[in-house]
This record gives sequence, C-alpha cells and structure tokens, in this order.
Amino acid sequence: MPSPNGVAPLPPVAVADRGAARLAAGHPWVYRSDVLAPPARAGFAPVVDRRGRPLGWAAVHPTSQIAVRWVHAGDAPVDAALLLARLDAALERRAALARDPDAAMDGVTGTRLVHAEADGLPGLVVDRLGPVLVVQSGCAAIEPHLPALVARLVARLAPEGVLGRFDAKARALEGLPTDVAVLHGQVADTVEVHDGLLTWSVDPRAGQKTGAFLDQRLNHRRFASAARTYAGSGFRALDAFAYHGGFGLHLLRAGAATVELVDASAAALAAARTAAARNGLPEPACVRADAFERLRALDRAGARFEAISVDPPALAKRAKDLPRAMAGYKELNLRALRLLAPGGVLGTSSCSAHLQEAEFLNVLADAAADATAQGGRTVHVLGRWGAAPDHPERLGFPESRYLKFVLLRAVD
Repeated sequence: MPSPNGVAPLPPVAVADRGAARLAAGHPWVYRSDVLAPPARAGFAPVVDRRGRPLGWAAVHPTSQIAVRWVHAGDAPVDAALLLARLDAALERRAALARDPDAAMDGVTGTRLVHAEADGLPGLVVDRLGPVLVVQSGCAAIEPHLPALVARLVARLAPEGVLGRFDAKARALEGLPTDVAVLHGQVADTVEVHDGLLTWSVDPRAGQKTGAFLDQRLNHRRFASAARTYAGSGFRALDAFAYHGGFGLHLLRAGAATVELVDASAAALAAARTAAARNGLPEPACVRADAFERLRALDRAGARFEAISVDPPALAKRAKDLPRAMAGYKELNLRALRLLAPGGVLGTSSCSAHLQEAEFLNVLADAAADATAQGGRTVHVLGRWGAAPDHPERLGFPESRYLKFVLLRAVD
C-alpha cells in the first residue's frame, strides 16, 4: 500500500501545441511525444504551453506513454482535499442515478462508483460488489493518496471490506508494483452481486476486471427483451465469450428453450452453471472452447439460433492493433450472421476503446454483405448503446465510450 504521506508538486510541465490543443478540446490525455521535457518523477504538476502560459494541473509521468492526465484548468494545486472532493462528487452522482428510473438501479448491488478520468480521478476505478468495494489504480500520481481515498470510501459507504486489485498489467507502464491486497475489513473469496434481476457469485480477487462485468448490465436486459419480442418463447440461443453468462442467463430468464454458453475459461462456465441454479433457471449447455473456433464449427454443422450474443474481450488494446482487430470483429460477426435464423436477433459488442462506433458499424455492414454465398443478408439495427450510466462517457474523450453494443435483426 502506498505511503499516506503527501508528495510535493513538481515544476511546470510544458506541452507542445498539439498537446495543448488536445487539452483545450476536452481530451484529458497528452502523450509523451507531445511533452517538451519529461518531469523528473511521477506526481501532480502544473501544465503550461510551449510559451509558458499556464493551462492547469495534471498527473504527470516521466516514462509512461500517457505522460499527462488532466485534472483541472485552475490554479489550485492537486492535493488530497481536491481528490477527496472529486471522490465525494462521484459518489453523489451515483446516488442521483439510484433515483433515476431509466438507470434501473432497484435492487442492484454491483455498480461502478468511480470511473477514472470520466469522474476526474485519473486512473482510479472503484466498484461495489455486494458487501465489498474493489479499488484499481493505474496512475502513479494517485498512489500516495489511496489511503485517504479508501478511508473516505469506508466512512461514507461502510463496506465489509475493501480490496485493492493492483494486478493489472497497465500498472507496469507507470512503474507501479502489482499485487492484490485487502485494504480494509474482510473480503470473502466469493461475494453475491445482484444486477436487479439475477444474482451471481463472483470472485473479487481473481475475476475479470474487478470480479464482474458491470458495464453490460442494461444491455443484458435489452437483448433479452428483444429476443423475447422477436423470437417468442422456446427460442434457441448462443452466448459467445459468455464469461459468467450475463447475456445467456438473461436469455434463459426471457424464455429461451436452450442456451449454449461458449467460453475458454472452465471456472467462468462453472460460475455460470452455479448462477443458473441460484436463480432457478434451466441449466445452460456450457462449451469450453475458443469462441472463434466454436462459431466456425457450428457454421460448418449448419446450426441455427434465434438469438446470438457476441461479446469478445478488447481485440485492439493498442491503436496499432486496430486493423487486425477489425478483421477479427468481422470474422466473429460474419459467423454469427450465418448462424442466425431468419428474423433472429444478434447482440454484438466491442469494448476496444480504439475502435470507434462508426468503424464498428462499418465492420458489421461488411459482415452482413458477406454473410451468405448467394449475397448479403438484410439486417436492421434495432438499437445502439454504450455502457451502463454508472460508467459515464466524457465529451471530448472518445476512449470513455469504449463499449459499443449493437442490437441487430436479420430480416431474411
């Protein structure tokens, strides 16, 4: 755990014109190539343009690719008081969401409380998973302030425990150690998380992200509702990259006769079986396999489904990965559209921040055009959404709209 002692601010960090323009446009990141001289160490520093004119304050790092992470445009130094005020504001925004009927928060015990730069706290993520909080940090400047931030979370929310998931590979980019540690109270090996309709047992120490995928919560409902509307009862469904079965179990709840869950993780599929039983649902067919290979095999076998979910991990973790990722997304959706029965619905997702929504839609259009040997399929877009509203999108920061969920219907 980082030292609770504060760290003195650094001298001003000058950014090139391109970096200053990014900040002026609302983007909170300046890359190392647009910093005129790197700071001596990581910390909070005033930022100036190449003429020395003040721009504001940011978290800075001497070697990270993201060299500047914007905090505010004022003159006030970034200190513990400012960060705690940002944390309080983030918690108040979540309290407001609980009063918004469109957010569908009734009974929900798995929520994102802090969403990093979108909440003005660079690199900091806090999720509530039932009785515990899970904290992730990927910004070296934030590290000395984590004890104060955790103490405020405990004082305001009284969790049974707080877990630090400091095991993300991205921490190495900021020269930070990786570990998993209990920061407060007690954290059980599994905790129950309710999404408002279904309950899962999740592992906060070893599960994906902070233990569960909370960002697709409303999209699970939307897809299940569309399947029930267009496919009726007793439909056949496929959930590729299922993890704990977020889409698949909601399809069972919506009346699917059969649901096949496909994932490479045996532990994830076991958790999905347990969740189905816990929620009084029929047992899904669980297939441990590479989803690309499974979709190809089902296509060769002539299988058909009235509802298909495709929710892969990020295929483009870096900008240079984008061409290969787009080919991967086309392959997945081409296979899914071949497997989709006439009138069926496809819920397809991308969580690659480097892939913009317009590019994703173009990939889907290409897949539809090549879906059959005789020609393309006519496919309607039923809706497009991002992450649940507790994962806010910040204007000017397209990376905060990392999740794209598109609901399609094959007309023929």
